[in-house]
Amino acid sequence: MSTFKVFDIAGSGMAAQSVRINTVASNLANANSVSGDPGQVYKARHPIFEAVRSAVSGAPGAVTAEAGAAVRVRGITEVEAPPLARYEPGNPLADANGYVYAPNVNVVEEMVDMISASRSYQNNVEVMNTSKEMLLATLRLGQS
Repeated sequence: MSTFKVFDIAGSGMAAQSVRINTVASNLANANSVSGDPGQVYKARHPIFEAVRSAVSGAPGAVTAEAGAAVRVRGITEVEAPPLARYEPGNPLADANGYVYAPNVNVVEEMVDMISASRSYQNNVEVMNTSKEMLLATLRLGQS
């Protein structure tokens, strides 16, 4: 495996965690929005990741010694949990029965997810920095 593949792997991890952080930010930004129609209320979103192994040479789908690994975002799904109904007859968005509907966003879970994504991103940065330092140290060996 090429020494430089570590940068591709860590970079793909950073890109995936960036999508995760942006999705969490969107969920948190919409956590307090309400609607008078349960079908129109914001639904929490979560990214789906998949591990990817690709062959650099050889037959498609073949894993060789020069194969690369990465992570990519397969898609973003909406959580199917029902919206939360709150009785607020004075709210201008309330339906005929006096209910407004809030998103199915759990703020505590989203904050934990954001911390986890942030730490994963930071770990990938550390992998890249450590790899860079190792490559520079190797180059300095030839200068002596």
